[in-house]
Order: sequence, then structure tokens, then C-alpha cells
Amino acid sequence: MNQLLGTHDLVWVVPDALRFDVAEREMRNGGTPNLAALFPSGWEKRHSPGSFTFPAHQAFFAGFLPTPADPAADRQRLFAARFAGSETAGAGTVLFDEPDIVHGLEARGYHTLCIGGVGFFNRQTELSRVLPGYFAESHWSEETGVTHPDSARIQFELAARRLGEIRVDQKVFLFVNLSAIHQPNRHYIPGAREDNLATHAAALREVDSRFPILLEALKSRGPVHLLVFSDHGTLYGEDGFTGHRFGHPDIYTVPYAAALLP
Repeated sequence: MNQLLGTHDLVWVVPDALRFDVAEREMRNGGTPNLAALFPSGWEKRHSPGSFTFPAHQAFFAGFLPTPADPAADRQRLFAARFAGSETAGAGTVLFDEPDIVHGLEARGYHTLCIGGVGFFNRQTELSRVLPGYFAESHWSEETGVTHPDSARIQFELAARRLGEIRVDQKVFLFVNLSAIHQPNRHYIPGAREDNLATHAAALREVDSRFPILLEALKSRGPVHLLVFSDHGTLYGEDGFTGHRFGHPDIYTVPYAAALLP
């Protein structure tokens, strides 16, 4: 990552609440062709640092992205806010003296841009100002939120518009918290009366169908390091649980993938 910093835009796309098993199955069965083309090796299974949006994102912005589920995998982090005793920062890690990597990237000349999705980004309360408050620029509206069936298109179009308005030589750290997969997602299957694994998968297919909007905007700017990963999964009755904030494998196991775009 030290070799890419300053020459590449950095983009993180977080499909909020996306489960690994659903993401893997949809990619294997052809349900997400755009993501499959972008990530030909498929999804990497990782473990989230949090069981719901707020703690997971607090960890992400401190440099603690989902960790490999394979215990033999390299656990060296891409970014880290410097602190004594860290065992996962190495030669390839970008170290920041700032308390979080968003402000660290800003100090290195990046414009930091957040496109919010779920309620923790809506700035309607002091709590929901915390996560978007990391960024120099942040956006949220009812149309980008969890209840709008066209939120993925709207979020990607907003990101594309802003990327087109920022001069190419100004490097950008773009963060998109996608709301479509988070409940309620029953509106992605006409007639469905409740959220379930099928509507979860349908929401992911909707996200995939809109992904080219963002990709075209990114390719028009120059080289990009892109990460797509979930913050947590969610449950639909497994072991008697519904939702998240539980210590369940389907919540902590998330998809992760990386790509370099020319």
C-alpha cells in the first residue's frame, strides 16, 4: 500500500449487512456478473471486527479491516493508526500518526468523500454524526437510505457525479456504505411480505446491476485501488435469531475482495 499511496484513488465499497454465504453463492451461480468480472478469484472469506455497523466501521476507520478467515494467511494490515504493541502493521502498512486513517489520508493530500447509506450516516442525531464526521465531505438522504428501493443506483450516481466534479490530479478516498442489502430488503422481490435469504440475495443482485455506474466513473479518473467488503452479516431466523448484534458465525463471516483498476 505504501507504493500506491499518492498515485491511486482509494475506494471502499461496503454493502452493509451482506453475508458471505449469500455473496459466494450468487457469484458462483452467475447472479452477480459485474462483481464476478471485477473479482475473478471470487470472494475471500474474512471475519468482521464488529457484529453491527457502528463498531465495525469504527474499526475500519482505525485500519482494522476484516481479517482473513484462514489462520495461515498474512494478517499484515494495509493501513494503521500508529499505536504501541501493534502486531499486524508491517513493511507494507501505511502508518498514520492521526487517530484514524481517514484524517491520515487527508493529511497526505487525499480528499475524503463519504456516501452514506444506513442510519448511522444520516447526521440526524449526535451518534449518527460520528461516522460521516470523519470525512471532509459526506452525503446522505432518504433516497440513499435503507427504505428506498433504488438506493444503490442513487448512491452510485451521486458518487460518480462527485468524482467527475473533482479534478483528476486531486486524489480521492471514496467510501460508500451501500444500504440496499440491509433490511428492509423485501421490496427486491415483488410480492414478498418479509425479509429472508431470497430477498437478501435479490438485493445483492440489484447492487451488482448498478455497479458499472461507479466503475465507469472510477476508470475515467485514473488508477484506483478498490476494496469491496461487508461490515457484518444478518440473520433470518437461524438458531432462533433475526437481525444482527449477535455472536453468530453468519454475522461475523463476511466477503472481501480487492482490485486494481487502470
